[in-house]
Amino acid sequence: MSQSTREVGPNRLREEIGRYFEDFEIGVTYEHRPGRTINEADNSWFTLLTMNTHPIHFDHEYASKSEFGKPLVNSCLTLSIVAGMSVSDTSQKAIANLGWTDIKMPAPVFVGDTLYAESEVLGKRESKSRPTQGIVSIRTRGLKSDGTVVMEYDRSFLVAKRGHGVDDI
Repeated sequence: MSQSTREVGPNRLREEIGRYFEDFEIGVTYEHRPGRTINEADNSWFTLLTMNTHPIHFDHEYASKSEFGKPLVNSCLTLSIVAGMSVSDTSQKAIANLGWTDIKMPAPVFVGDTLYAESEVLGKRESKSRPTQGIVSIRTRGLKSDGTVVMEYDRSFLVAKRGHGVDDI
């Protein structure tokens, strides 16, 4: 369960999001919702904000002559959206990201595509130097609404054990 409530006072509940170290199970896949439809402003603004000057992302005339025939969504935007969709379910209680590896983009993303994400738990272990924390490794996939995988990456993060997170204060 990734979302619940806990009593913080008489007739008062606080929403809780995320998982503690003990809540992760190797081999389980968490589907992240809601999805996100990418619009033109998302792509243009992100591309220009990050100073990516490749015209394939914002010049319709240039992109029309490419093999895709239209602008591509900036892959860093896709990564940011897919990662963001996974946070509330996997790393909301994380102390720190420890690493990202094997980022793959097997299919293009275009304005108007709706993305969903899912994360599979690959491994977990208690921290050797931090007894109140553990390390979790996941593989996250971004998918179009038709099931096409558009992004995949592995990520590891340090997460609190139950009773030791900031939310427990």
